[in-house]
Amino acid sequence: MSTREGRIHYVQAGDGPPVLLLHQTPRSWDEYRDVIPLLAPTHRVIAMDTIGFGDSDKPDRLMNVEAFGRAVIAFADALGLDRFSLVGHHTGGVIAVEVAGRNPARIDKLVLSGTTCPDGEGRKRDWPSIDAVDTTHDGSHMMELWRKRLPYYPVDRPDLLDRFVLDALKVGLDRVEEGHDAVNSFRIEDPLPSVTAPTLLICGTEDWAALPEQDKLASYLPRCQRVLVKGGGIALVDHMPGEFAEAVLGFLLADSQATGSGATDVRGREA
Repeated sequence: MSTREGRIHYVQAGDGPPVLLLHQTPRSWDEYRDVIPLLAPTHRVIAMDTIGFGDSDKPDRLMNVEAFGRAVIAFADALGLDRFSLVGHHTGGVIAVEVAGRNPARIDKLVLSGTTCPDGEGRKRDWPSIDAVDTTHDGSHMMELWRKRLPYYPVDRPDLLDRFVLDALKVGLDRVEEGHDAVNSFRIEDPLPSVTAPTLLICGTEDWAALPEQDKLASYLPRCQRVLVKGGGIALVDHMPGEFAEAVLGFLLADSQATGSGATDVRGREA
């Protein structure tokens, strides 16, 4: 799809109210591959590759969350989506906050999955380098990329790590950390107060990066609904697509007046 911000690759399925899915980085729409069929019976499900990732264009300039957000709106405009629900996981969640806060009239419902809160205090955290590796002549950097991400994935699901590595290579190892750097420098406290859409916070009980930040994120969204998924980690979307889709669908299909309870629902399975 050609947009004013560049070409955006996407997949879509189903009919009904539109819901746009934003992946974590350096993933692609493929993160939602097993979720899309579960949402499609009731919604028009659209999973895009964030600009700079997957098969979308790779801008020459260094990208930030604001630029990612502008590309989301440009994509929605190109599709003719005046109003839509928005789901974001990890980096995609932070981008979703930017989009929803800057364009509140266009967002029906907002789902933030495993989303951190890089406000003034959050930006002081010393986040480790996640995916950056030095290229070597013998290709051992490929194994290093695998090893660095291994703790983030279930030990019995090497297939998920295969999918991650393929996406990381599409980004290019020289820019594989760019999405994380963008999040760590983002002023999320600027758009958050302008979010007006009913909001669901989803987080896995084993998501060590996002779980400690859920209370702080919720403090900006006092009427949000919350779901904790037992056994879910950073790879919640592709590791537990059924539990994830169940929570998202329950929220999207609920009456808008009943979505802001502030309660925390714990569901899923133990790790």
